[in-house]
Amino acid sequence: MVALTVNGKSIEVEADPGTPLLWFLRDYLNLTGTKFGCGIGLCGACTVHLDGTAVRSCMTPLGGIEPGSNITTIEGLSEDGSHPVQQAWIEEDVPQCGYCQPGMIMATVAFLKDFPEPNDEDIDRAITNICRCGTYNRIRKAIKRAAAAAAQKAQAAG
Repeated sequence: MVALTVNGKSIEVEADPGTPLLWFLRDYLNLTGTKFGCGIGLCGACTVHLDGTAVRSCMTPLGGIEPGSNITTIEGLSEDGSHPVQQAWIEEDVPQCGYCQPGMIMATVAFLKDFPEPNDEDIDRAITNICRCGTYNRIRKAIKRAAAAAAQKAQAAG
């Protein structure tokens, strides 16, 4: 039995502890925004948050997750695409094919918690997700736009 909180909802499901989190999310919960890319944790298309930390869900077995842990997928980031990182992605016209973008966005959200004013070196070092369309320049712009929007919002809140 797997007992987790996924996108704010408590769930209990019978599943093999060896099942990768990716397939649990997609096959058991029908949360298909998390994508399968490489299956070996390199590309990042499967990135989700586990207790606030970005993880590659293809390499995270259910049995290795503490009961009651919080999982957030792209579907749980915002119901209407209004999260600041999602908005920055839209404003910078980041997606080309779009396949890697849910994982890229999830990695960015976690990254900006630790790097609220990122530079190119920070981004290159921390965001290791692969975009086969090569939209890296737009991704950098979107990350910086989201960081600036968060800083502006914090400053306005005083």
